[in-house]
Amino acid sequence: MHQDVRASDAERDAVVERLRRALSQGRLTVHEFDTRTAAAYEAKTRGELSELTRDLPGSLW
Repeated sequence: MHQDVRASDAERDAVVERLRRALSQGRLTVHEFDTRTAAAYEAKTRGELSELTRDLPGSLW
């Protein structure tokens, strides 16, 4: 998928859910979760969203 495509609300929500799972698995601290969640809701493109989960297992797109 193209990283410069505008992100949808559903895609932002999916990233936040993925971050929530990473938090519950101990992969993120609460501070990292809060920071990334705020960035997810502000993201304009899929590339920005992808960057928030690049260091987590699995791929977004």
